[in-house]
Amino acid sequence: MSYPLRRDEIVDVTALRAMLEASPGKAAQAILAAAGQGVSEAQLLLGQILLDGRGIERDPQLARRWFSIATRAGSGMAHNMLGRCLEHAWGGPADLPGAAVQYQRAAAQGLDWGWYNLGNLLATGRGVELDQKLALACYEKAAHLGHAKSMNLYGRYLEQGIAGPASPARAFRWYRRSAEGGDFRGMFSLAMVLIERGQLGEARPWLAHARVQGNVNFLRSAVLTLQGAGRLLAEEAAEFAQELRQRERG
Repeated sequence: MSYPLRRDEIVDVTALRAMLEASPGKAAQAILAAAGQGVSEAQLLLGQILLDGRGIERDPQLARRWFSIATRAGSGMAHNMLGRCLEHAWGGPADLPGAAVQYQRAAAQGLDWGWYNLGNLLATGRGVELDQKLALACYEKAAHLGHAKSMNLYGRYLEQGIAGPASPARAFRWYRRSAEGGDFRGMFSLAMVLIERGQLGEARPWLAHARVQGNVNFLRSAVLTLQGAGRLLAEEAAEFAQELRQRERG
């Protein structure tokens, strides 16, 4: 079945996203039709479903191509996703300098994810010259745009005094905002500061949320941190270690 569009038809991308949940195959056909007729939001969405294999055969190379096409309309998220493909070698060879360019363009469109991803490259010197001061500025910008992951990283820079004077009080506020925004690393950061302040009772729920929501790499790091705290956090360390074992067993 095809989904021809009239020249004057307005494509409801929100409806297509909802259709993906109910009928991925049908939605993929509609998205493909809209993308083929030049609807930039549909082109971006097509790239995403091709990357994930939702309702359509997974094809990272073709996803990368559609992200590139979608950038022609100035989509910040398309630039960001093309940058992700270039950074992580999805659908083709890695190109870190090229990824940095795409993140810069996404950031110029006011996209929080563009600022965040650019900050990560600057903080690690991948594809660009290492520059912690600029990385801090990127995280700060994204944090003020409401990006929870950036709130946590901005808090870390403030807490540790990276590329600027330390400000534990401000760091604590940003950790709380990150945690309340749903970032599991922010939850963990907030919990650890609360523990340092002797507020273990308030910290424990945040640790529990972080344990359930965190990914495997985070759990590995968290286990080491909690074990390093000794007897005080022995129970929490054991719970994180058990969660990690369960995840690794699949």
